[in-house]
Amino acid sequence: MAKLVLLSQGLIGRTHELKVDTTTIGRVDDNTFPIAEPSVSSHHCEILRKGSDVVVRDLNSTNGTFINGEKISESVLNPGQILRLGQIEMRLETEEAAAPAAGKKAPDNTVVMQRGVSLTDLEAGAQKGFDTAGKGFSKKDNKGNKIFLLVAIVVGVVIVGLLLFAFATMK
Repeated sequence: MAKLVLLSQGLIGRTHELKVDTTTIGRVDDNTFPIAEPSVSSHHCEILRKGSDVVVRDLNSTNGTFINGEKISESVLNPGQILRLGQIEMRLETEEAAAPAAGKKAPDNTVVMQRGVSLTDLEAGAQKGFDTAGKGFSKKDNKGNKIFLLVAIVVGVVIVGLLLFAFATMK
């Protein structure tokens, strides 16, 4: 059985089996395969099963229908090819294409996801080198703020003195 496997962020792994002869794909719920994404038109395209072929027909979509990066109006979609509707990408898979040929190893499509820091890692952080001096966190020095405040007061006194001198000489 042929199926479409979504590859786009947020929809990865979602599939739709092509069980009927005509499958409509679009943003609204009356499609056979609705995809609620703004770049997909209300009625974007239809997938037709014609014997062993899977044919994609664009339904005058706003953002176009593409197979392996080439814009199409109607074209055969082969297993493994990438179908893009607006910003959404999906791949056609069949049982024959999914099963590796005898003697061949299936390609490893493993994606390594970076892991965040766990609470136990944070708690053990001081022992692992976060705090090399063994002092823990120290209070921030306020020396810079004190110097800035002192300079601002001196400049303010000088300006006031100049203004008083200017008024005194005008009389």
